[in-house]
Amino acid sequence: MYCTGRKELMDDLPINPRILAAVKKANIRSFEAVLHLSPADLCRCTKLSSRDVSLLIKAVSEAVYKYKGTTALDIYNQTLQEEHREPTHLSTGCPILDDFLQGGILVKGITEIAGQSAAGKTQLCLQLCLTAQLPIQHGGLAKGAVYVCTEDVFPSKRLQQLISAFNRKVGPVLASQLALGDHIYVEHVAEKDQLWHCLEKRLPLLLSRGMVKLAVVDSLAAIFRSEFELRDTVKRARELQRVGAHLHRLSCQFNAAIVCVNQVTANMKSSLDPRESEMMPALGLTWSNVVKVRLMLSRTPYRLPPSVLKDTKKSDGGDGVHHAEADIPVRQMEILFAPHLPKDVCHYIVDGDGVKGLQ
Repeated sequence: MYCTGRKELMDDLPINPRILAAVKKANIRSFEAVLHLSPADLCRCTKLSSRDVSLLIKAVSEAVYKYKGTTALDIYNQTLQEEHREPTHLSTGCPILDDFLQGGILVKGITEIAGQSAAGKTQLCLQLCLTAQLPIQHGGLAKGAVYVCTEDVFPSKRLQQLISAFNRKVGPVLASQLALGDHIYVEHVAEKDQLWHCLEKRLPLLLSRGMVKLAVVDSLAAIFRSEFELRDTVKRARELQRVGAHLHRLSCQFNAAIVCVNQVTANMKSSLDPRESEMMPALGLTWSNVVKVRLMLSRTPYRLPPSVLKDTKKSDGGDGVHHAEADIPVRQMEILFAPHLPKDVCHYIVDGDGVKGLQ
């Protein structure tokens, strides 16, 4: 559909003023008049060269049509840009959990995974260390991961079990290219000063060299609960803000995913009945204001029926005890807050192949 252009629209065309003056002298006042004439007629009317007329027709055509045509070269260039575009999410390795989190773990910002013992926090973090090494088109970050342990010894045996299962899932060709076990950098820290040195010196070095895109701290609560007494509340809050601001800065600067594991504490609803309590993340309000996404993992009293467990494999379940196939507990993931997600709940299990969501 043609646009019956007004005089000011003709004046706004991004072409040489000499061409516009010739068009006005020929009493051609609208876009419609230009497009109704053939190039030869325009040359005769305006006394312009064929090259000038071509520029005029092109400028008018682009101004008339709202949507420009897309060429094969445009599609190819757009595909290249998408392949090299920085990822916004990191896959959890489970399609159900990815759908629940609308893509997985956010890359920019701090994601907190809180929960009670044996809820599967470490299991999920280990799985993220593997998915981070996947190509971007497969939901990964195409880089390695840093795992900072502050509590227990790094579960290398369990990691090898997950790597074997992961290699079967991605296939032998991609598995040989990834070499998953060679790109996870483990650091053990026991004090606040060691943690700060790791986060301030060693982690930025790996990020700047493009070796890692995921950092896991398991956990912050173990450090800050043991080193600060009750009277040091203000000092602890300042240190938490310092660590949180530094991690957030690294995440934005290098477009890296930051995952921090947190412990939980009991929030007593009634002092008369100690059974009426709920679990809440530790470290208080100061740390809550630093976190971008908070996920709460918890155990449930449910077990999957044997018919559902036919494809599961034995695992330590995250608590060091090997469960039989009919004794895999169901766990729960709850979104406490996130800028892009509503509060919701999803259930999952942990077996020999890793963390798997339940529909």
